[in-house]
Amino acid sequence: MAYLDFIGLVHKQTKRDYVARVTEYPKAKAAELAKQWGYDYWDGDRKTGYGGMRYDGRWEKVARAMKDHYQLKPGDRILDVGCGKGYLLYDFTQVVPGIEVTGLDISEYAIEHAKPEIKNRIVKGDASSLPFEDNAFEFVVSITTLHNLRCYDLHKALQEIERVGKDKKFICVESYRNESEKANLLYWQLTCEAFHSPEEWDWWFKETGYTGDHGFIFFE
Repeated sequence: MAYLDFIGLVHKQTKRDYVARVTEYPKAKAAELAKQWGYDYWDGDRKTGYGGMRYDGRWEKVARAMKDHYQLKPGDRILDVGCGKGYLLYDFTQVVPGIEVTGLDISEYAIEHAKPEIKNRIVKGDASSLPFEDNAFEFVVSITTLHNLRCYDLHKALQEIERVGKDKKFICVESYRNESEKANLLYWQLTCEAFHSPEEWDWWFKETGYTGDHGFIFFE
């Protein structure tokens, strides 16, 4: 298991006003809307989610970095747990022609509005109960999804990712290293349920037998 930073390539492109996040709109109402995983979260106002998630190619550099690190090749099977509209999956097909992609997401809205080229490769489902056979994928990835699960579902999800993947796995979750980053995370998040430091995440990985790699998003 190794700590790897693939997502910093994308995360640090976004500027965030943490104080405005909790003063410009009722935070509880924003969270209620976001957790419906519908229009408000994906394509509504920025106060309740992404503020409009449209393909702009930004995930291509992440897909390429993962391809190079894990030596992914045509014919390999990839699963993205919590794939949203499937932009990373699409970019994998561009940087590794011939790769087989599958996505899973809990949001019917995201699947309905997924990238057309890979929409039929996404299934609706829950990370804590993956509808796939053991060792079905050469590479399993999950980005900014598992911290949205309560502890009992998080435990199952980590075990499920370990079950369906072979030796190559990577997950990225939100975390904090100090009180400043903890406050920023609390201000900014809308859907997070698992508020853990890196040390606590390491405990989860060991407790569930997760053997893949991981990365963290910090709100500095």
